[in-house]
Amino acid sequence: MCRFLRYCVSHSLRAAMARLNDVNVEEGSLRPSVRWLGYLSRHILVVALLLGIYARWEKTAETTLLVIFVLALLVLGIASVLYCYLRVERLSLGLLHLWFGFLLGLQCFLSSPALQSDVKAQAADYLLLASMCLRTLRALLERLFGCTTYRPAFLTSAERLEMVGFAAASTTLLIRDSMSVTVLVAALAAVMVAIRVKAFLALPNLVCFVAVAAALFFESVNSSTNPFALACFFSQLICDPLLDVFFSGLSVTERWQPFLACRGLWRRLSLLPLTVVEVIFIILAAQKLRDMDRWYLTIPGFLLFGLFWVFCHIVLVITMWGFHTKLSECQRLCLSQGSGIGGLHKIMASKGMRHVCLISQHLVLLSLVSTVAVAALCWQASSSIFLSVFLLVLPLESLFHGLFHELGNSLGGTCVGYAVVIPTNICSPDGQPMLLPPSQVQELNERSTGMLNNIQRFFAHHFIEIFGCDYFTCGVTREALQAKIKAFFELRTADGPRHDTYVIFYSGHSHHSGEWVLAGGDTLRLDQMLEWWRESNGSFCSRLIFVLDCNRSLPWVDAVKKVEGLYVAVQGATLTLVTDVEHRDPPRLGDFTSQWVEFNCNSNSNVQWSESGRAVLATYGISKYWSDYTLHLPTGSDVTNYWSMYFPRMTYPVVRSVVSGWQSDEPGLCTIWLRYLKRVKLNLFPPAILDTGQGFKLVRS
Repeated sequence: MCRFLRYCVSHSLRAAMARLNDVNVEEGSLRPSVRWLGYLSRHILVVALLLGIYARWEKTAETTLLVIFVLALLVLGIASVLYCYLRVERLSLGLLHLWFGFLLGLQCFLSSPALQSDVKAQAADYLLLASMCLRTLRALLERLFGCTTYRPAFLTSAERLEMVGFAAASTTLLIRDSMSVTVLVAALAAVMVAIRVKAFLALPNLVCFVAVAAALFFESVNSSTNPFALACFFSQLICDPLLDVFFSGLSVTERWQPFLACRGLWRRLSLLPLTVVEVIFIILAAQKLRDMDRWYLTIPGFLLFGLFWVFCHIVLVITMWGFHTKLSECQRLCLSQGSGIGGLHKIMASKGMRHVCLISQHLVLLSLVSTVAVAALCWQASSSIFLSVFLLVLPLESLFHGLFHELGNSLGGTCVGYAVVIPTNICSPDGQPMLLPPSQVQELNERSTGMLNNIQRFFAHHFIEIFGCDYFTCGVTREALQAKIKAFFELRTADGPRHDTYVIFYSGHSHHSGEWVLAGGDTLRLDQMLEWWRESNGSFCSRLIFVLDCNRSLPWVDAVKKVEGLYVAVQGATLTLVTDVEHRDPPRLGDFTSQWVEFNCNSNSNVQWSESGRAVLATYGISKYWSDYTLHLPTGSDVTNYWSMYFPRMTYPVVRSVVSGWQSDEPGLCTIWLRYLKRVKLNLFPPAILDTGQGFKLVRS
């Protein structure tokens, strides 16, 4: 439902933008107008800040405020000189943002009832409101007219500096209140990061932050605050991330790139401040025990929920540590391959990170629930430090939940491949394969070696785990090949479950019925292969894909279309007869493999499967229920196996809670009907290019 609403909103906004472009405005005239709107809001903000500080000095006659007013003018002049004459734009803007945050903080915390009747203070408040509205309008127009460049970043330098300046201004309060405001600013930063990476619980965290901060936090601070300055500061920071939820088109790995691309040591060190914050939270929650009004409920409840909270957060730390270990392995492989962030996405999928993230998502969610339960039991509405730490812990844990949720939903499944090449294409009348004449042996060996190189390139490009690439120059017996294929079908990932997709490549001789020709007069039929697959696959819904480069693959392509209850596909090819040998070389075994691998490994490939007059015609067949396939979701037994591999026994109650609450997603009537329609469409009107979801495609001419 959330994706559907996001789809409707984004397309409605896109339609509105197209309509505005068509009416009366050209793109070249819009960008300067939007830019000048930003300049106007910034100048209004400067006037509002200076006027607000001057009004406070005029009311209180404090020398410190006069000094700050003079320094504000001086900093503004220095920043103008740096920007206009010395061309040090980054330093100039950084100085301004730091100073803006500091002055906004002063206007927020240096507020008194006497200022409510002051004309200059009221004018400053209204100017802050106007600046906030103009900046929000500018941010919206920039995104509507495509003037924004989206870059993977958690926080911009301007946002960080403004928050540092605002936190520094809180030193005008008492030490305890100043610490609370600083932690609250850190919590706001965590909420902004959660919104910018589109974490699953980002918007509920924002609502909780606004509600608790507005209703309780500033009431518990022993000082009156200026709501206009507070709203301006909050809007200035939250506006861009909130709009980017609908407008940003960055992928999951791009949004999380600052974290995923970070070195393993720094990522592990990030667990240290998280652990410190969690310990401070539980210590502050324990302060509730001093309230002895209902000790018979508070103490047993805290011991029960506190113990469960400890176990849940031990699981959280172990989960994060294991995730960092697996991510470091993927990073090392990514560096050795020389691929970028897109390559890291494929590597994480090939290493089974999707399965790990789907399980970790539920474990982290349980930690989040335990935190909310402890906070509800030990709620302290009058303690500003407790409220601020709670508002900080909540988005931090939600961030990790969002990371696992997004990766679990976006990463592809694991895939393993096995290649068999038997370079014989002459058979005796009894079906026994014979070696080619010596004059053709060298050419055949070169073509066979080329096929092996191509299929290994295919496996490596799509990060398919290689079970083996066997090259039998003198054929292979049925018993040896059966043992090899059964061992391939039994292969599992390092974390326990089966692979999502199994790929078998075969090149060799075949009979008219499509049977593979083996040594000793034996053959291998499709139904025998599928029987072995049923024995190995069991109730697990993995896919099996055959890629055949042989002289007769059409019988298997036709036969697989009648298979029920399995997810099987056959990619085959037909070599056409060439009558004009003088002007065109006849196609041979290996030509299809070369073209198919080039098509799937090179995005700029010139291979056109639909062009007329092709010497190599591709075709594929899929089983009846191929369209019903979905990636495997972890079950309760998968969670139990994962726990036994990576977690200590003391955490069993936590994992038991996850397993007991695990529910299988049973399809509803609407889902069953849509599956049926999709199945009929795919079987009656198969597309020319069928995406397997593993990065490669099945094709037909």
